[in-house]
Amino acid sequence: MSRASRDDLIFKALADSRRREILDLLRDAPRTTGELCEHFASSLDRCTVMQHIGVLQKAELVIAVREGRKRWNYLNAAPIQEMRDRWLSPYSAETMNVLMRMKRGLEGE
Repeated sequence: MSRASRDDLIFKALADSRRREILDLLRDAPRTTGELCEHFASSLDRCTVMQHIGVLQKAELVIAVREGRKRWNYLNAAPIQEMRDRWLSPYSAETMNVLMRMKRGLEGE
């Protein structure tokens, strides 16, 4: 898979607020698929939750491991870290340079 295709899958996965909520839940602790479905029971049916988990898995943001009848879902933060390094870090470095120049200017250096 090309890097562009992989990036597209990650951005698509992160574009939906419910998928981001699933990632937030998994950041706190691994969860079974049943626990995730229970969390969304008032707003989404099981099939829809499973589809969201599938999108996250395809983007490699969630790793599912079967243990008997349970399927545990784990957050894989590595793709998010890669996106941060590629897309945000270069911009934040320039922002820090601007802030440091502004600080020096205000301090009269």
